[in-house]
Amino acid sequence: MFRVWARIIKDNKLIKDVTIELDYEDTRTHKVFAALEKSCEELDLSNPIWLESNIADFKRISRTRFTADSFVEPIDFDYLDFYVIEED
Repeated sequence: MFRVWARIIKDNKLIKDVTIELDYEDTRTHKVFAALEKSCEELDLSNPIWLESNIADFKRISRTRFTADSFVEPIDFDYLDFYVIEED
């Protein structure tokens, strides 16, 4: 089981969140991208762009924050917090 938690944060408050579970065999990278895509779909967001800082954070601690710099369209929140909560 591979699970991620995506949260929309504005003014240090949780606005909306979603937990995505993937239960199929694939590489970790493919699972991460699929989970991010599903998270954004459920949260009604465009997919963010992975910047170097996002990649470095995710490699180090399996967690990253996507700020306005990562989105093509304007956002009405501070950041999207995205991290792995379970993987086998």
